[in-house]
Amino acid sequence: MSNESMDIKYVAQLARVSLTPEEERIFSGQLEEVLGYIEHLKKVDVSGVEPTAHAVPRENVTRPDEIAGSLPHEDALRNAPSKSNGLFVVPQIVE
Repeated sequence: MSNESMDIKYVAQLARVSLTPEEERIFSGQLEEVLGYIEHLKKVDVSGVEPTAHAVPRENVTRPDEIAGSLPHEDALRNAPSKSNGLFVVPQIVE
């Protein structure tokens, strides 16, 4: 039994999936391609590249928390399928 076949069976076991022999053969070939590409990437010189968690710089994109006017109560309830005493009525989901 080849290492790729053992890897495929191990990963399938971790994922709790059953594979047919044909699927094992297909995925084994795909895994071999992925591992080959990883070996190819290991040859790239990254000595001048600063480590990063993201490919592009990230910044906080949230807006400032400012008080603003809100929707009037009557307008909020206008299209409610069911309402009672000025509140939305929804189906019970917890017994």
